[in-house]
Amino acid sequence: MPLRLAINGYGRIGRCFLRALHESPFRERYRVVAINEPADLASIAYLTRFDSTHGRFPGKVETTADGLVIDGEPVTVTHADSPEAVDWAAMNLDVVVECSGRYGRRLELERFLKAGAPRVLLSHPGHGAEDVDATVVYGVNHEALSGAERIVSNASCTTNAAVPVLAVLDEAFGLEHALLTTLHSAMNDQPLIDGYHHADLRRTRSAMQSIIPVSTGLARGIERLLPKLAGRIEAKAVRVPTHNVSAIDIALTTRRDVGVEAVNRVLREAAETRFPGLLAWSDDPHASIDFNHDPHSAIVDTSQTRASGTRLASVLLWFDNEWGFASRMVDTLHHWQARRRARPTPD
Repeated sequence: MPLRLAINGYGRIGRCFLRALHESPFRERYRVVAINEPADLASIAYLTRFDSTHGRFPGKVETTADGLVIDGEPVTVTHADSPEAVDWAAMNLDVVVECSGRYGRRLELERFLKAGAPRVLLSHPGHGAEDVDATVVYGVNHEALSGAERIVSNASCTTNAAVPVLAVLDEAFGLEHALLTTLHSAMNDQPLIDGYHHADLRRTRSAMQSIIPVSTGLARGIERLLPKLAGRIEAKAVRVPTHNVSAIDIALTTRRDVGVEAVNRVLREAAETRFPGLLAWSDDPHASIDFNHDPHSAIVDTSQTRASGTRLASVLLWFDNEWGFASRMVDTLHHWQARRRARPTPD
């Protein structure tokens, strides 16, 4: 029988997750049977069918009195504002995919479990490492999942893009320090024209008119996955007025000599042998739009690799911050549930 999923929070990542699952080779093994989203049903149905970034939904979407029918499969839609307001237990679920981004501390996440959700997969990092049972960057540490976990985080789109590259470069050259600058497409916590924001004065400004520095937890997220680099990673981020696809510029100092060709050779080999389907490379003259709907965690632009002297280098990564990340959520879900099913005794 297909595993039964519910999506809590049906925004950009929630909708991309449903689409990525629909387009994945694992499609027949999972069924999204419920969506919890405060928005009205007509808007939910409309935004499932049509997407300005990823195009029309490649299937049939219909509405009923209390939900959707997607390619003939019913999906119950609820409009609750809290985990307790949904009867997850009655849905006979295997996993709730938490895409609202509202819950990051363990006590908050355990509210889903207490309300009847058997397991939770997060589309964002936990507040701290202790708040989740595991934080996964697929391709780097997913094999550590045992199947016994109740709360798993898929980290962030930037962490999924950067961690495989940093791991490879550290193994090859020994990273002394790294500074990452993320150039991230606009997000829905920014207004189209100047408006109020609950915490960040810079994010009161129009997303489509300026390049806007914002805070980022990327450095701490990387250290959570690569603890040997703790204290040697720093990061900053700016939002740029594009709708999708982002980039990370990584400047690094090394313990061993580096050069452009050496760096590119190591990353090409990793993309082709160690991380196939997850990491890619290209030396074509790209613009960001070239990677819209690209499922890789990151694409190394080898034409932009630079070196200064023998111990300082930089690399540029492209990544679809929506589709690449949603694709990794599908991969993490599938591996996690395969491990759970392989356990010798029930949870």
